[in-house]
Amino acid sequence: MKSLHQCPAPAKLNLFLHVTGRRDDGYHLLQTAFQLIDRCDLLDFDVRQDGQILRTNDVPGVPADSDLIVRAARLLQQKTGTTLGADLTLHKVLPMGGGVGGGSSDAATTLMALNHLWQTGLSRTELMALGLQLGADVPFFIFGENAFAEGVGEELQAISTPERWFVVIEPGVHVPTPAIFSSRELTRDSKAVRIADFSSNAENYWRNDLQTVACAMFPQVDEAIQWLSKFGNAKMTGSGACVFCAFADESAADKVIMQMPGRWKSWKAKSLNQHPLVDLLQR
Repeated sequence: MKSLHQCPAPAKLNLFLHVTGRRDDGYHLLQTAFQLIDRCDLLDFDVRQDGQILRTNDVPGVPADSDLIVRAARLLQQKTGTTLGADLTLHKVLPMGGGVGGGSSDAATTLMALNHLWQTGLSRTELMALGLQLGADVPFFIFGENAFAEGVGEELQAISTPERWFVVIEPGVHVPTPAIFSSRELTRDSKAVRIADFSSNAENYWRNDLQTVACAMFPQVDEAIQWLSKFGNAKMTGSGACVFCAFADESAADKVIMQMPGRWKSWKAKSLNQHPLVDLLQR
């Protein structure tokens, strides 16, 4: 039986996130810089001959039929007409509702791995288009490189980012993305920046427009930012709840982790230049 085990689904951080407008259909127009990091969920894939898509383990709070990995597998099956199926096992490490892209990354890894195992032959571009049907962040993970993103997050240009270590705090709350984007307090008119501006002077653009709203709704997020800000330019990633700060080396990150209050779960992660499964992609 064909299998791929321990396939990584890496997290992402939004180095900045600006809301520049809103489309007629209600979707927000964004600009952001996506940074891959080496903290990952892990997935196992075993090909089935009977066409069934089955998740083999329980994921608390996520029914199998609504799980993005199951939906991704079925979508690829429908798109390609393959008669093959798969057993899917998800080893969850990344927090749900944390803004680090866990569910989207799981879906992307599923599309990449099964496209390879099933030999369905979709290109990276075709997989990205399929992924967009599952969520706005999914195409980025299939893109496979750190990226400057526009539109609803699906217009991607590769960027080079410095090697860094990040300290990430999980404040212990689940931040629902729709609540943040629907808030009356959300600023939706940030001036658009150019990729050249960001690349040459990145630190000046490290702002998250969603952060103020999230901090007002969830004081735990604000508390984590205030504490981590003692060590650098701390901010929230995505629509929250996770908060992060960048450091030049691992020892600096370790020193912050050692001082971390016990009420928070925290971890360190290293920047990645590309997705670990990039070799599975057909360009």
